[in-house]
Amino acid sequence: MTVNFDARPHLARRARLADTLREAGGGVAILATAPERRRNRDSDFPYRHDSYFYYLTGFTEPEAVLVLVATAAETRSLLFCRAKNEEHEIWEGFRFGPAAAAECFAFDEAAPIDTLDERLPELIANQPALWFSMGDDPAWDARLLAALNRVREGARNGVSAPDRLCDVRTPLDAMRLIKDASEIELMRRAADITAAAHVRAMQAVRPGMHEYSLEAELLHEFRRQGAEYPAYPSIVAAGANACVLHYTANNGALRDGELVMIDAGCEYRSYAGDISRTFPVNGRFEGAARDVYALVLSAQKAAIAECTVGKRFNDPHDTAVRILSQGMLDLGLLRGSLDEVLETSAFRRFYMHRTSHWLGLDVHDCGEYKSDGEWRALEAGMVLTIEPGCYIRPADDVPEAFWNVGVRIEDDVLVTGVRPDVLTSAAPKSIADVESCMAAGRD
Repeated sequence: MTVNFDARPHLARRARLADTLREAGGGVAILATAPERRRNRDSDFPYRHDSYFYYLTGFTEPEAVLVLVATAAETRSLLFCRAKNEEHEIWEGFRFGPAAAAECFAFDEAAPIDTLDERLPELIANQPALWFSMGDDPAWDARLLAALNRVREGARNGVSAPDRLCDVRTPLDAMRLIKDASEIELMRRAADITAAAHVRAMQAVRPGMHEYSLEAELLHEFRRQGAEYPAYPSIVAAGANACVLHYTANNGALRDGELVMIDAGCEYRSYAGDISRTFPVNGRFEGAARDVYALVLSAQKAAIAECTVGKRFNDPHDTAVRILSQGMLDLGLLRGSLDEVLETSAFRRFYMHRTSHWLGLDVHDCGEYKSDGEWRALEAGMVLTIEPGCYIRPADDVPEAFWNVGVRIEDDVLVTGVRPDVLTSAAPKSIADVESCMAAGRD
């Protein structure tokens, strides 16, 4: 099997992590990929590797472990993976095996996974620290602690066990927060595929369809363009369902005169796209729904403008909240002054989630949002979503024209040294562009 794989970004990340570990006194880092998960009886869920493991290795097979040794004397990376097995490959497909994996993925050494437990004590011995994903998997924690105890049993022979146990995700989170050039390229592709899927859905929608029919349009476009999976369960929510933030049943009917909100993204070569678009089932924004949509779009555009180097992570949210709050007052959804609405968080009745999250290998990507108690400053290379919304459930004090109107508009934004780079700009969102896109699907 011919493999076209560029190991250089992953090799560079292992070198960066090794440097960080050395600055902290050195040690050995051990990262396992995700286990396979049983779906029912003799069928597994589609396999998806662990993001931290993939970030450092690029290796996508199950039953694999990375060992990274970082001391003053050396940097060494070892992969433990499944052995070549012709019978298993007949049933399950190609396996690299240790020899090919070491060559293709630029490891100093690779060995069969069934030798890991035997070798763990020697790899851990005499290291100042053991770095691993503490608490992520109790079974894996127990496995490493058992190896530590075996090292301690050799103390009388002059062997020492690490005296520090550290969470390797802490330095990795900081690394993953700033995307490198290869990651940005993949995220642009994920964004383009996701945008194309939303366009397909806009052009396919008709009154009388069901939400799952639109979901099928999304999935078709994802796969047609080479994405492996949805990055998360797709939300296709029409009418009142759009007021349920994480609605995923996707089995309701699409009715003339209602809006449909889609929150969906593909996963392309392990990186997530994440777009929300809201549009009218009949192709025309009208009445109260049009007013609410225009408000959310105004808030989103202003929030995106805040995604510049030096701004704080919370600045886009604060901007969106202020605009949404004033709009809620103007539309008669809230009463009082803007200061009162903000002070009492009265806006949360109709906008109850935050405006952003990090995006990358995970749709809610890793990385702290605060540093030393302050919202983190935005830096070039960070990617975050901007997704304000407004969700209006029926109530006696809410004008009936607004009942069951739910709107969310979301884009993926790369922070640069110049201006925000909206990776998902190919998905229409102005009222005119959405209506024009939908009309093209009806020609």
